[in-house]
Formats: sequence, C-alpha cells, structure tokens
Amino acid sequence: MTRKKIFTYVMLVVGFGAAGYLLYQTFRDFTLSEIVESFRAIPTRNLLMALLFAFGSYVCLSGFDWAGVRYVKNDLAYPKIGLASFIALSIGQSVGLSGLSSGALRYRYYAHWGMSTEDVAKIVLLSGVTVGIGMAMLSGVVMIINPADAASVLGLSNVVVVAIGFACLAATAGYLALAAFVRTPLKIRSWTFEMPTLKIAIAQVVIGTINFALVSACLREVMAATADVSYLKAATAFVLANLAILITHAPGGLGVLEATVRHVMGDQASIGSLVAFRVIYFFIPFFIGLPLALIVEAIFRARKAKRQSQSGLEFTKPASA
Repeated sequence: MTRKKIFTYVMLVVGFGAAGYLLYQTFRDFTLSEIVESFRAIPTRNLLMALLFAFGSYVCLSGFDWAGVRYVKNDLAYPKIGLASFIALSIGQSVGLSGLSSGALRYRYYAHWGMSTEDVAKIVLLSGVTVGIGMAMLSGVVMIINPADAASVLGLSNVVVVAIGFACLAATAGYLALAAFVRTPLKIRSWTFEMPTLKIAIAQVVIGTINFALVSACLREVMAATADVSYLKAATAFVLANLAILITHAPGGLGVLEATVRHVMGDQASIGSLVAFRVIYFFIPFFIGLPLALIVEAIFRARKAKRQSQSGLEFTKPASA
C-alpha cells in the first residue's frame, strides 16, 4: 500500500471520527422526536426557497467545470459538462475528500468524451481554484461588513478580522491581475500552473462568489423560519464553517458544519434547520446523483459493447468476390 493511500485512509478515519464526535456534541441534548418536530416546524415555503437556492448553487458548480473545460481549450457541450459536474459533486460532496472522489468521477466522464488525463487534471485543478476564489470573495465581504461575529468565534479583534477580509479581496484582485498580464506558466518548486485568460478568471470570480452566496441563502432560509436571522450573519456562519471543514477534512463537513453554525448562530440555528440544510444541500442531490451515475454508466457500457460487437462483425465479414 502506497503512502498516499495510507494517508487517504487515515484522513477518512480521522474525518469520520471527528464528524461523529461533533454530531454527538451538537445533538446530544435533543431527543429524536424533538429533532423531527423542529424540522416539521419549518414552513413549506422556506423549504422550497432553500431547495431553489440549492439548485442555483449546483448550476453554478457546473460553471466551475465549464470554466475548466474552456481553460483546456475544449468545446464540449454544456449539457455534458453539467451532467458530469452534478454527478461528480453531488456524490463527492457527501462522501468526503471531494477533490479525489469527484475528480475520479469527472475523469470517467471526460475521458469517455475524448479528453486526456492531463486535461481532466487541469479541469479539477481550476475548479479547486474557483472554489478558493469564491470563498475568498465571500469571506472578504462578510469579514469587512460583519467583523463582530467572525471576531468572537476566531478570538481576534475586529480590526484584525477586517484586515483579513481586505487581504481576501486583495488576493482575488491579484489573481485577476496575474490572469490579465502573465502568460508564461507560474512555477512553484516542481509545480507549474498556466494562468487562465482574463475572461475565464473573471468568470471564476463571479460564478464562485454567486455559488457560495446561494449556499448561504439556502442556510439562511431554513434558519429564518424559526428565528430572525440576517443573511449576513448566516453567510458569516457558513464561511467559518467552511474554514473548519478545510481544517478537519470531515467527510462532507458532517458534524463540523452543524457544530460551527450552531456555535456562531446559537439558538437561532435550530436543530431542525441544521438537519433541513443537510438534507436539502447534501442528501437530496446525493440520492439523485447516485442513481443517475449508475444509469449513465449503464449507457456507457451498452454503447461500448455495441461498438465492440460491430467491430467484431466487420472483422469476421468475408470479403466480396
């Protein structure tokens, strides 16, 4: 077993352990009936709005792949990009280690449609950069406008939090400047990265920011059903939860997201709202994406078998006299 595999398994064990512990800490004071009742207290309108925001987020996530496909100068049609993106991310975001799990699924689809391993790796890499840029933009905005909540959780002063916010925005501006003026590949030790065009970089910033803004709106919608929750505070809680998820590597942020949001929002984040957000943004897409993946795989295999059958017939067909 390679070191990479050992590290992956260790991270999965640690992630699931942390998730279990945090879920226990978050839900231990509530009975199952109380959790179910809290979930049922959310009005249907709020649940439908949360579903709409979640749908918008997954559309934006397909934009991450669209930018990556255009980055490698491929003209693959958007419906195929959207299909690959949704299946990969709906499954990858739930099982954890999204970069690896969703990357493997992306490779399955994009390779089938004629892309090389290098191209798929670049698409996955650029999608990861888009995630970072989108999170940096949203983090910068919420830390500048609403530093108090972030400061109380991070144990920092408002001034330091605001400074971090401006640094996030400056990093995004720096990325755009590199895309505009640098055409030679950037080299960091043995790692080389060719900057995208300015058009693609701007698309990354816009799509990435809108995506996380929509996820924050989804979270706020389920919490606003039982408490007076501002969008800005919900976005702050979401940003801090994602920072915690990056540190812990918990699969799908399970437990970490709930514990962090609960810590930031207090009683405004009811147990029912946390469950509703998990179901809407993670479970429903997963249970749509998984059977869809099986259907697409069956279609791929059927087409491959058909091509092999036709090739065999052509090979054995006798020559005409």
